[in-house]
Amino acid sequence: MAALGSWLSSVRRLHCSAAARAGGQWRLQQGLAANPSGYGPLTELPDWSFADGRPAPPMKGQLRRKAQREKLAVSKTSCTADTGNGCWITGMEAQAAEVGGRKEAGTWS
Repeated sequence: MAALGSWLSSVRRLHCSAAARAGGQWRLQQGLAANPSGYGPLTELPDWSFADGRPAPPMKGQLRRKAQREKLAVSKTSCTADTGNGCWITGMEAQAAEVGGRKEAGTWS
């Protein structure tokens, strides 16, 4: 029984997450999503519509993905704005230091 336990502990176990990522690098190189159900018409378009042509109400998954995209867009925008403001402030400080150095050296132009 002890031999069986030591043998089982030496066996390398596979996880299903590795199987789910199979082919992910190839799909990324082809410009596709790493996960085949990540995005695309089969994921984003509604499954059905009313007989009179009205679109179907959005499903929970569609609403969740839309909220995630909006959250990501807001965070990227705020990050870009913060970076831009930081660069502008740093540039203004450098310019003020340069002007101060010119005044002290007497090379004011």
